[in-house]
Amino acid sequence: MIYTYDGSLEGLLTAVFEWFERKPGAISLVTEERYQPDAFTSCFEVLTNRSKADRVWKGLASRLDRDWMRKAYCTFLSEIPEMQQELFLFICYVFQHQAGAEKNYGNSHVLNIAQTARKVEREKHRMEAFIRFQQTADGIFYCGIDPDFNVIPLIVNHFKNRYADQQWVIYDLKRHYGIFYDLHTVEEIEMNVDLQQLKHAKQTLLDQKEQLYADLWKNYFKSTNIVARKNTKLHTQHVPKRYWKYLTEKL
Repeated sequence: MIYTYDGSLEGLLTAVFEWFERKPGAISLVTEERYQPDAFTSCFEVLTNRSKADRVWKGLASRLDRDWMRKAYCTFLSEIPEMQQELFLFICYVFQHQAGAEKNYGNSHVLNIAQTARKVEREKHRMEAFIRFQQTADGIFYCGIDPDFNVIPLIVNHFKNRYADQQWVIYDLKRHYGIFYDLHTVEEIEMNVDLQQLKHAKQTLLDQKEQLYADLWKNYFKSTNIVARKNTKLHTQHVPKRYWKYLTEKL
């Protein structure tokens, strides 16, 4: 049997609730967007229900510590299609076994969740390290990103605490949403603008001093660089080339 859902975390948790209530045996969980009708396989449409999802999440929190709850959340944020099925099976596995089942790395679902969460956390740390803001003409600091995984929910607290005295926007160009900090709270936003214009911010959109600051930073970076100790291989291991587009000194 195939279970289809809307692709949200609440929808996935609702699917877990429905599975335990109906006990249909082995199923395949797919999003409505990816579902392709099959004449030989029955389909059940999971209707997202917040109360059912909350019951599953609370039940999971009573069995897992905060670290494993975060691993489950990071796996969902990976947006890897096959990992949605793995997350579903992992949650079912945890509920069907005694406390501590998540420590059984011999189980493929446990191992896959742990490995995927590690990849998402690595991407989250790289975004925190490599994001460079540009000050716009209206005084707001902006950065456009396109990470491999949906890490914006994971970096909110870092930037809110580190840049608490300035307004900023971090926008995911790949997923078409971002976060805006107004000196008090962080809000999720969507901007109906030309994303390519945002990605390659034109000089007319930036503060007049922005180019000066960029030139100063590039000169500082160049003056502190020791050519004789240049190790490109080691450098790219710590700062992969796909992140250079965020770094002022690489532009």
